[in-house]
Amino acid sequence: MAAGADDLAALADRFRATRALTEALVAPLSDADASIQSMEDASPGKWHLAHTTWFWETFLLREHAPGYQLHREDWPFLFNSYYEAEGARISRAARGLLSRPSLAEVLEWRAVVNEAMAPLLDDPALAPLIALGVAHEQQHIELLLTDIKHALFQNPLGPAMWDGAPPAAAAPVAPMGWHAHPGGIALVGHQGEGFAFDNEGPRHRVLLEPFALADRLVTNGEWDAFIADGGYRNARLWLADGWGWVQREAITAPLYWREDQHFTHQGWQTRDAHAPVTHISHFEADAFATWAGARLPTEFEWEAIAAAHDPAGGNQLDAAAPPLPTGSAGLFGDGWQFTRSAYLPFPGFRVADGAVGEYNGKFMSGQVVLRGASCATVRGHSRASYRNFFYPHQRWQFTALRLAKDV
Repeated sequence: MAAGADDLAALADRFRATRALTEALVAPLSDADASIQSMEDASPGKWHLAHTTWFWETFLLREHAPGYQLHREDWPFLFNSYYEAEGARISRAARGLLSRPSLAEVLEWRAVVNEAMAPLLDDPALAPLIALGVAHEQQHIELLLTDIKHALFQNPLGPAMWDGAPPAAAAPVAPMGWHAHPGGIALVGHQGEGFAFDNEGPRHRVLLEPFALADRLVTNGEWDAFIADGGYRNARLWLADGWGWVQREAITAPLYWREDQHFTHQGWQTRDAHAPVTHISHFEADAFATWAGARLPTEFEWEAIAAAHDPAGGNQLDAAAPPLPTGSAGLFGDGWQFTRSAYLPFPGFRVADGAVGEYNGKFMSGQVVLRGASCATVRGHSRASYRNFFYPHQRWQFTALRLAKDV
């Protein structure tokens, strides 16, 4: 019983800390900053604040708090994301048109929901759903950071979200080393009693051929060499869809690059040659790997090596501060790492009943798996079995590259 009480107390602390971090991250933003939407893939900061609050109100308070009344009956239409079971909703592309409710009204709603949630945090029967809600909001914290970065990047003034000096330059990197693996039958997928998303299981066996995984991420300086060698002009390096994307979109460098600078949450800064390259697409990662005489790892190769590394290590998000890749040891932090694996269900995967069953399974088509964590990932959110996923052309996230090779 005591252990259960301790677990509930820890979960309640995570709930409160996560809710507070979301709000601290928007503190530098004006109402206008928090309302803009730079593309359909991104959402306004205000919408992230509201959607995560809608999640708690819809799946916890509405269902499990006796007598609870929705804060506003018409707001679920605005802040439902993709849950078909929850009915009609505003189109994703129109989220940036929501000048009302104001940022202040959304923050007031958050306070109301936080207070109403307090009694539910003591209910052990609700702990799994609360853990899902915390993980969901942590995902939106990362999206909030990457979405506002993309929005501010559209402004010719290059505005900073945070003022102040950027972090010190990364230390010079050593020549790339390798984690060798002998191959064989490996067990992959989530194990244990801790929280995991449904797409991380069931745990199952895979056959690995002997391989090696790089001991660090590819750097900005190494990417400069790829560009200088004509990497974006050599069709032989690219997948057909990737080459079509490069030509159609006139891609010549990672997102947020210009000359020797890159755009950050602190505005335009000198690009650090020793820091990991980020904001690349799967197409770019695959082309670089081919150019380097290597390849992308499978998600199972990555997991086999990561099982021996600390998922809370490396450069991850600890507080409301500007995220920036700086180079870190281990397999976690700085940037999500592309694999060559398609985002598909594991053997035996079943979609959960109800609206929460829409969380992951229905997106298992046309996307690729990324592993690890980034500098914008809330520390403690990721695991060796964690499966992030994006479409091959997307690169507004802190996406990075760790090479692999056959042995």
